[in-house]
Amino acid sequence: MGLLKIILIILLVYYGFKVLSRLFAPLLVRFVAKKAEEKFGGQFGGFQNPNQQREQQKQKEGETVIDKMPNTKRSSKEKVGEYIDYEEID
Repeated sequence: MGLLKIILIILLVYYGFKVLSRLFAPLLVRFVAKKAEEKFGGQFGGFQNPNQQREQQKQKEGETVIDKMPNTKRSSKEKVGEYIDYEEID
């Protein structure tokens, strides 16, 4: 009798999980797709969120905006190597 109870509980859980997954899987897929769209849309300049649209509207056409100043501490005086003259031999 105990073995039969265990088998029935396992079958009930299995079919219950199947029914619930059919109900909630589309919602989960939509949620994941929406999150992926937000993530990739920001990277590729696709759809913008409302905050980005407001910032873009504040800028006038033809106006130049610098978001980040370049690092000015670079120096090209670093010695990379030595220049060696060479002759072509025919």
